[in-house]
Amino acid sequence: MMRAVRTRRRIALAMFAFAMAHPVRAQERPASDSSFSALVARLSETGGYFDSDNIISNEASYLQVTSQLTKVGTHGGVYIGVGPDQNFSYIALIRPSMAFMLDIRRDNMLEHLLFKSFFAQSRNRLEYLCRLFGKPIPADIELWNNRSVGLIVAYIQQTPTDSASVQAYRRASNDRITAFHVALDPRDRSVIDRYRAEFIADGLETRYSSLGRNNRMDYPTFGQLMIAADRSGKPVGYLADEEAFQYVRSMQVRDRIVPVVGNVAGAKAVKAIGTYAKEHGLKVSAFYLSNVEQYLITRDGGFDEYAANVKALPHDSTGVIIRSYFGRFGVAHPLFTPGRGTISASMIERVDSFLKRVQAGEIRTYPDLVFNGFVQP
Repeated sequence: MMRAVRTRRRIALAMFAFAMAHPVRAQERPASDSSFSALVARLSETGGYFDSDNIISNEASYLQVTSQLTKVGTHGGVYIGVGPDQNFSYIALIRPSMAFMLDIRRDNMLEHLLFKSFFAQSRNRLEYLCRLFGKPIPADIELWNNRSVGLIVAYIQQTPTDSASVQAYRRASNDRITAFHVALDPRDRSVIDRYRAEFIADGLETRYSSLGRNNRMDYPTFGQLMIAADRSGKPVGYLADEEAFQYVRSMQVRDRIVPVVGNVAGAKAVKAIGTYAKEHGLKVSAFYLSNVEQYLITRDGGFDEYAANVKALPHDSTGVIIRSYFGRFGVAHPLFTPGRGTISASMIERVDSFLKRVQAGEIRTYPDLVFNGFVQP
């Protein structure tokens, strides 16, 4: 298996090198501003550094909050989330009217532009994955709408990467990205191409990676995250169900999913999203943070600023924070589920509960944060 993955990686990286040596220039477009690009610029702040290249999530447990979201009644409104495409599954579950992909890394915004370009051109889940992984699109693509995620996985696994398809998808994707009118420099374009090449190289074996740290082989693969399940064992991700995928796609093509560069503890981005929500009469339904709060409390500082940003967001009693815990403090979380969550546990807390605990001075350590206040399944 690993030898096959390495072979695919060499082939795909060779294709990437060819593409770089023979660039396809998108048609130059007049300088203009669209509502999408204007919103990206208006809400974003200067990017920062994080020591992981979050091409995908490392949280196999991320969909185990499904029953808690239903219990609280979290639905609609504005969704905010850090990181790459795990957000799409939360969007499919919560059905917000607007979503913001907030991350301190500018690279995350660039990856979301790549995803957006593929959504814009894909009729269904299989076509989206073919474009992402460089596989030829079957002639009967429209017949795949109601086929199981297992059959879709099997097609991607069994179908060789095709160099002609890779080049065609790259041209079409770059044209789409240009049409978004987000200001990009050559470095940005190279990052987008690097992400594209990594997905093609590793396919369904794509994993989260850290910079300067050992990467764990027990991190879930893209293929495993595709079929991640809720606590009842039902796969509920955006790629597990065509209707869920189509909801996310509809938001993408209507510019309702906006990538924003910003620090959750920063002075601009979170507050600007809150202002946008207020201007449109919307409440923030969910704020997905992965384990960002861990770094704010234990390493980087800024927890008080982050809490103040959360307080400024318009919300009601159904608004929640979604977070993950990786058990790095020597204690397993009560919501940890062996065999599903592997190394992580995911949970939600009502925003009102979080702010009450902050006000009472009850959150002094990271365990204080994650071991209290969470909604039971």
